[in-house]
Amino acid sequence: MIGIKRDITEKALGQLESDLILLLIGARQTGKTTILKQIGESLSEKGLSFHFLNLEDPSYLALLNEHPRNLFKIFPLDVQQRSYIFIDEIQYLADPTNFLKYIYDEYKDKIKLIVSGSSSFYVDAKFKDSLAGRKKLFEVRTLSFGEFLRFKGREELRGVLNTFSLSQREEIRLLYDEYLTWGGYPRVVLSPLQEKRELLQELVSSYIKKDIYETGIRQEEVFYKLLKILAAQTGNLVNVNELSRTLGVSKTAVENYLYVMQKSYHLALVRPFYRNVRKEMTKMPKVYFYDLGLRNFFYGESALPASRTDLGALLENAVFRQLLDRYQELDKIKFWRTLQKNEVDFVVDGKEAFEVKVTAKSFTLSKYRQFMKLYPEIKINLVVYDKEGKIPALESFEV
Repeated sequence: MIGIKRDITEKALGQLESDLILLLIGARQTGKTTILKQIGESLSEKGLSFHFLNLEDPSYLALLNEHPRNLFKIFPLDVQQRSYIFIDEIQYLADPTNFLKYIYDEYKDKIKLIVSGSSSFYVDAKFKDSLAGRKKLFEVRTLSFGEFLRFKGREELRGVLNTFSLSQREEIRLLYDEYLTWGGYPRVVLSPLQEKRELLQELVSSYIKKDIYETGIRQEEVFYKLLKILAAQTGNLVNVNELSRTLGVSKTAVENYLYVMQKSYHLALVRPFYRNVRKEMTKMPKVYFYDLGLRNFFYGESALPASRTDLGALLENAVFRQLLDRYQELDKIKFWRTLQKNEVDFVVDGKEAFEVKVTAKSFTLSKYRQFMKLYPEIKINLVVYDKEGKIPALESFEV
């Protein structure tokens, strides 16, 4: 078997019989290539053949840029039977939309395309239309905690998070602390403890640097400085004007950096919850990182959670990721805050609210009366991390 199967691999396998183009996008090093190969392995097990193409190869890239039909020069495709074509790093094509539309419109019943791309920046910048009705999009993030348990060989703990024994509870706490500290990049998860920081450094110096270069940003040091500032402000409001003054660059530059960071799946901006959508879009958002290890790297901290001064922010970021894994759509996740600074950490899909605390003692119901009065139909859930290890993190959540 090629690697350990991700949850998204199973979802993609369920779409193999459709004519739709399967498009996997996400940050670099999240395992997109491995997922493509796993899908190919599944086809092989069924006796079906497939072809694999990486567009980092300049000769293949030149051919396909010349004309989509040149795919037939690369592979001996028989249009009398269904062929499966895997294309890695589709964003390197000069016009990915033209290529995908041409192959789909001409050969959709004979050629099944399964393609990957690093970051949705390229989808926005290079895909001239939405390919609506032609594609099924999958966002490949770093590992969820449930997948983390699988990669650690402890997937059986995933199904017993609310009914475990004392020994299992302690093991889950230790594993969750590791996840909070080092995050979910597959290579980092599978590496020995002494190599984890070095691998995160490699991600930053090689792969994020590649994002910076390929998106045309020339002030690399300012980009990294902004990431460090945002890591220290996890869960707080993002004030573009303030960041502009701190960094000594224009407001437009900061907005561009934030755009690239979001589209490269490094961080997410969560909007405030209002019944009035106009207000939601004009108010300042809060910032969270897609990966906890990457956030901690830029924050400059790798100590275990219980000894950290930023545990509240770290746990809040972890809950954000879990909500995203559960609900899938970032736009469903909001926060609520008033001018008087009454606040609820997360309001999801306008139906559920979540407040994150290090200990249950720090939760005072009276602080949320205004929210409860305005939105009596929305139930507030308390998510607690207990430093003493008695309560497993996110116990009430389904992992």
